[in-house]
Amino acid sequence: MTVHLPAPGGTTRPYEPRTEPLSLTPGAPFTSRVVFSAAHVVADPYADVTPDSPAAVDWDATLAFRRHLWSHGLGVAEAMDTAQRGMGLDWAGAAELIRRSAAEAKAVGGRIACGVGTDQLSATEIGYPYSVAEVRAAYEEQLAVCEESGAQAILMASRALCAVAKGPEDYLEVYGHLLRQSAEPVVLHWLGPMFDPALEGYWGSTDLDAATRTFLDVIAAHPDKVDGIKVSLLDAQREIDLRRELPDGVRCYTGDDFHYPELIEGDDRGFSHALLGIFDPLGPLAAEAVRRLDTGDAGAFRALLDPTVELSRHLFQTPTRYYKTGVVLLAWLAGHQSHFTMVGGLQSARSLPHLARAYELADGLGLFPDPALAESRMKDLLSVYGVAR
Repeated sequence: MTVHLPAPGGTTRPYEPRTEPLSLTPGAPFTSRVVFSAAHVVADPYADVTPDSPAAVDWDATLAFRRHLWSHGLGVAEAMDTAQRGMGLDWAGAAELIRRSAAEAKAVGGRIACGVGTDQLSATEIGYPYSVAEVRAAYEEQLAVCEESGAQAILMASRALCAVAKGPEDYLEVYGHLLRQSAEPVVLHWLGPMFDPALEGYWGSTDLDAATRTFLDVIAAHPDKVDGIKVSLLDAQREIDLRRELPDGVRCYTGDDFHYPELIEGDDRGFSHALLGIFDPLGPLAAEAVRRLDTGDAGAFRALLDPTVELSRHLFQTPTRYYKTGVVLLAWLAGHQSHFTMVGGLQSARSLPHLARAYELADGLGLFPDPALAESRMKDLLSVYGVAR
């Protein structure tokens, strides 16, 4: 049957959905790469909330999606940007998410790492009226919750620290303190302003070369406390240059949703592991690709993963921070949740043509386990917008 997708000028264009999904089965963890999927949260569609209310989460569906990722051998990066951290999910909700997901990971033997930030410090009309010491204390509170849950910590970039730090020395002091007191090696996360404009100038400079030096100085001072770094700058060459300067034993986890196939494959001087938001909708396909890489078949790895880049670039197009809307749409169309509702009402953050193209690209890749269900749900969404079925 034909789906009529919106086209420019108030018209529609016919699209013939795929009839067969890819055959992708669960499997064991990987041997050549460490791979995390930054997982989204499933909102409770029946909660009587407003966009600025505390998040109402459907815990059963949220944890079921994590079990889906674990079943394919992927690790879960919890309470990260993909989970709408700082975009609808507040610290209280994130703390509950960390506790529940960590307990679930322990029960099923899944790998988990959790975001540690400072989002309990809210901006006011005059910005962030906090001291560096207060920012450090906020990090400490979240680190304690993460470690008590038994999860690995990911030290996320802090809007508050970016606002109050006077220069690189403040970053060196705060991160040095946190690394000294962390019980186990952590992942350091550098999230670029394309994902969060409030992080412009992180590490004390808008000059990326200068910021990179500060970032490397933090790692060099505490290499035994840094498991790895996650780089989300959408700049493949900068990531390659950065990973070549890392101390031995410190991993680079790519967060580049534009160039991940070549970065994960690597070159004769190294490679990146992965911690990616795009591996939420791509989970089973990405897992199959990495298993090909485990056998040394880089060609098969690229043959599976390269065609997914068009979808990823579409979901993460400017304004990049709204990529979560497309991710949740695809989870709904794939049958992982019963509705297309998001925390904070962000299901409205992307246009109908954007969502329609995401459906078309994902369907073309065979990502939907039940293509007929995806087609039916996409037609329902189009009908809501007044597009003829």
